[in-house]
Amino acid sequence: MDDLLQEFIAETRETLEALSGEIVAWEAAPTDRARLDAIFRFVHTVKGSCGFLDIPRLARLSHAAEDVLAAVRDNKRVPDTALVNAVLAIVDRIGEIVEAIDAGAALDDASEELLITALAEDATPAAVPVHVATVRASSRSVRLNVDLLDRMMSGMSDMVLARNELARRLRDNVSDPHVDAALERLSLTVADMRDTVTRTRMQKIDALFSALPRMVRDTSAELGKAVNLVIEGSDVELDRELIELIRDPLAHIIRNAVDHGIESPADRLAAGKPATGRLVVSARQSGNQILIEISDDGRGIDVARIVSKAKDQAVRTEAQIGAMDEDAKLDLVFEAGLSSRDTVTTVSGRGVGMDVVRANIEHIGGRIALCNMPGRGLRIVIHVPLTLSILSTIIVSVGTQRFALARQSIEEIVRVRGTQVRIDTIGDASAVAVRGRRMPLVSLAALFGLGDHDPGTLVIVSTREGDYALGVDDVLDAEELVVKPASPHVMATGVYAGQTLPDSGLPMLLLDGAGIAHVAGLRFSALAVAHDEAAADSVAGVQALLFDDLDGKRRVIALAVIDRVEPVATSAISFTAGALRLAIGGAIVPLHSVGTIGDREEVAVLRLTDG
Repeated sequence: MDDLLQEFIAETRETLEALSGEIVAWEAAPTDRARLDAIFRFVHTVKGSCGFLDIPRLARLSHAAEDVLAAVRDNKRVPDTALVNAVLAIVDRIGEIVEAIDAGAALDDASEELLITALAEDATPAAVPVHVATVRASSRSVRLNVDLLDRMMSGMSDMVLARNELARRLRDNVSDPHVDAALERLSLTVADMRDTVTRTRMQKIDALFSALPRMVRDTSAELGKAVNLVIEGSDVELDRELIELIRDPLAHIIRNAVDHGIESPADRLAAGKPATGRLVVSARQSGNQILIEISDDGRGIDVARIVSKAKDQAVRTEAQIGAMDEDAKLDLVFEAGLSSRDTVTTVSGRGVGMDVVRANIEHIGGRIALCNMPGRGLRIVIHVPLTLSILSTIIVSVGTQRFALARQSIEEIVRVRGTQVRIDTIGDASAVAVRGRRMPLVSLAALFGLGDHDPGTLVIVSTREGDYALGVDDVLDAEELVVKPASPHVMATGVYAGQTLPDSGLPMLLLDGAGIAHVAGLRFSALAVAHDEAAADSVAGVQALLFDDLDGKRRVIALAVIDRVEPVATSAISFTAGALRLAIGGAIVPLHSVGTIGDREEVAVLRLTDG
C-alpha cells in the first residue's frame, strides 16, 4: 500500500503542476472541449484513487469538482469566473492535502465545506480573466530517480577518462590503422552515449511555464489589471535541476511585469494603448544556452526615478552616478535594497528581489540582460546554460598549470603585445587600458603564487560589479567539459567553481571569475570615476575577432557570432560532394575556407552561431 500511495502522490504532483494552467486556459476558451475533458479526467482519476486508497477528504473534494465539471460538459453550467475560481481552489486544496499526506502532517479540514459550497451556481465573480495563447501536447514519459541520473553521468565521466587513457596508450605503443579506426568508433560511441545520458536529465521547459498562467491571472486580479499572457517555446528542453533553480527568479520577474510594468486599464487607455496588457514569455535554444525572454508592453523602467532613488537611499554617490552610462544606470534595478516604489504592497515595494534574481541566475552560470523601452515596455533576457553538468569553457595556462574558465563569463580575449593594450600600476594595484577602456588587472600567476611575470594574454571577465582583465600566459583551447563539485577545502578558497575533466584525461580546476575579483579585492568604482584620458576619445564599436586567414590576409568577424575557436587536425577535414566537410564532436559539419590548407597538420576553426 505504501508503494501505491507514493505512486499516487508522485502522479498527482506531476499533474497538478500543469493543471492550474489548463484550467485558466479553459476559462479563456470555454468551448475547448479537449481541455475540459483533460481536467475532468484528472479529477475523476483522483476520486477513483482516493476510494481505493481510503482518503475520504480527497474523495469528497474531487467528487464535488467532478460533478460541476460534468454539468459543464452537459451544457448545464457555464464556466464563468466564479466557477473557475472555485475549481482552482479545490485543486489547490488537493495539492495541500497530498503534501500533508506525504509529510505525515495533520491538516485542518474546516474550510473544505466552504470550498465545496463555492461550487454552487450562485457564486459571485471575483477576478479579471487572463487569456493564454498556448497549446499543450501530450507526451510519453517515465519517472527516473535523479540520483540514478547523477550516477549515470558520473559513470559516463569515468568512461571518458578510460577512453582517453586507452587512446594515449595506443598512440604511444601501437601503430595500426585498424586499431585507430576502432578507437575512433569507440570515441564516437562514447560521445554519443554521453550526449544521450545528458539528455535524460533534460525536461521540457513547459514544466516551468505551466504555473505562469495561474500566477498572472491571480496577480492581475489582485491589482485590478487585465493581462494577455502568451507562452512560446514550451517544447524547449533544459536540465531539470536548472528548471527548479530558475523557478523563483522567473516568478519574481513575472510578478514585477504585472505589478510595475503593465499599467491599469484606465492608464493604458489614456496612453493610447489597449486596456489589456500583453506579456510574452518565450524560450529558445542558442548554441549551448537557453534564452528565456520576458517582454511586456507596459510603461518600461523610469531610469531617472531609479537614479533618484539610488541617491536618496545612498546606494550610489553623485560621483559614481555621474560616471555611469545609461546601461549602468538601468542596472541599478539589481542593487540590493533599492525599490522604485514609495509604498509597500503584497506584491512589491520592499526593495528585495531583483538583486536576488540576478544572484541566483549568476550562481548557475547564467546572466540577465535588460532592454528598456520607456513608455513602450521592457524586455528581460535570461541566458542559462543548457545543462549544469556540461559547460563550454576555455583552457588557460599559467606556468605549467592549466585551468578552465566558463565562456559565458568572458567578454573577449586580448593579446598583450598589441598596440591597443597598455598596463599601468596605480599604487599597489594594476590596471589595463584596452582600446582606451580602463579596467582592473589581476595576474593569475601572482594570485596563485606562481611568480610575478608579465602576462601574455588578457581574458576580459565580466561580473556583476564590472569587468576586469585576467592576466594569463596563454589561451590553449576551447572545450565543452563535464563539471563536478570540487572538494570543500578547494571551494573554500573562493576562486574555484568546480573541477572538470578535459579530453586530455587530466582533472582540471574551473575558475570562478566573480570569486577571483572578490579575493583579489578589486575596486571597480574607483576606476569608474577615474576616467582614462584615452577613453574620452574612444568611440563605441562592435566587439570583433581579428585573425589571419589561410590565404595570408587579415580578416575580422563579429565576436557575437562566434560560438568558440578550436584547433582541429587537418586529417579530420575532407572534400566530399563538392564541399569541405569537418568531422568533429561525433558530427560532420560543413566547412568554409578561402585558402588552401596545404601541408598544415592543424588549423584553427571558428565555430559560428546564429545567436
